[in-house]
Amino acid sequence: MEHWDWRSFWRDERFLRVFGQILFLLVVFLVGRFLFLNMYSALEQRGLLPDFSFLNTAAGFHIGEVPSFIEYSGDSPNKMAFLVGLWNTLRVSFIGILLATLVGVIVGTARVLPNPLTRLLATGYVEFLRNVPLLVLLVFWYRGVFIVLPKLKETPLVMGKTMLPDGQWQAWFILSNRGMAMAWAVPTEAWPLYKTWLWAALAVAVAVYLAVRYYGRKTGRMYLAFPWALLAFVLVAVVGWFVVQSAAGQAPLALTVPRLKKRLIKGGIKLTPEFLALLSGLVLYTGAYIAEVVRAGLQSVTKGQIEAARALGLTTYQMLRLVVFPQALRVIVPPLTSQYLNLTKNSTLAVAIGYPDLFNVAGTIFNQTGRSIEVILIIMGVYLSFSLLTSLFMNWYNRRIQFVER
Repeated sequence: MEHWDWRSFWRDERFLRVFGQILFLLVVFLVGRFLFLNMYSALEQRGLLPDFSFLNTAAGFHIGEVPSFIEYSGDSPNKMAFLVGLWNTLRVSFIGILLATLVGVIVGTARVLPNPLTRLLATGYVEFLRNVPLLVLLVFWYRGVFIVLPKLKETPLVMGKTMLPDGQWQAWFILSNRGMAMAWAVPTEAWPLYKTWLWAALAVAVAVYLAVRYYGRKTGRMYLAFPWALLAFVLVAVVGWFVVQSAAGQAPLALTVPRLKKRLIKGGIKLTPEFLALLSGLVLYTGAYIAEVVRAGLQSVTKGQIEAARALGLTTYQMLRLVVFPQALRVIVPPLTSQYLNLTKNSTLAVAIGYPDLFNVAGTIFNQTGRSIEVILIIMGVYLSFSLLTSLFMNWYNRRIQFVER
């Protein structure tokens, strides 16, 4: 019988890798257990064991920006305050991601164009904003731009101004130190019926998309399915608009124009200076980083591809849309995910300019209730969910556009 030597395990690389991982997990568990027990003991001595019942107690404070679909007042529970802050964070993050992507694509493309003036301006924009702290940029936009705009009683910046018989006036667009107001469409009593029609239009669009994809695979002539699906949705929605308007006697949406009444703006949609300052700072700052990602992606495409596109007689726009960008996306998307996550997390700096995002509202609740652990856990859970969902979507899209090895 062969003698078994236990020392042979220490020479086996496979065993050492597994043993090292187990040992690391054990150390992490022990350290985490020590920290948890220490925190639990300290909270128990002070009578502050984790308890989320404070979410049902009255908030007792006012929030400046509350969406119309959330009923909130000072007597509302803390969970409603969290919901308002969550919505404000989602709104500025979603709009910021869209606008920052647009700015980044434009500036990043300008950095690789042959025009020297365009390259110089784009390079100056990127180098300047990437070297300015975001907090300084937000404070500048708030205190140096939007707060110092003309007052309503003076001469605000307006567009489409019309005088009314009562001496007041209305305009399609108003920009003052109280923010921005513009004409907006609001739902009428016919909107629920039209919303049902829109769901039907979406179902038709999905059916058209699947049909075009099936026909393309069957015939070998792959048409662009998304434009056809979008066209079907628009056609059904337009037809539904006239059908609902004829059946209900009114349009599904009615246009409201901002109107100055006793130094207050009534009607339209209003955006506060805090929201505008936060959105402007996040878009310009993140757009500079996205521009560098786009530039690197465009320059990763080999010159042979560009020369082949020019040999085919494609214009610069056609070359970018059909040849360069489809290949550059495979390089752009992975680092672009990090920029989207950074924009969402950087929105917590809104506390410096008074915008009631989730972090700002949570800080107020913490100061009133003293529930630090619970509030921090809620904040961490929300932002972790944002990050995971964004990464999940971007990773899915990245897999869709990657080359498939054959």
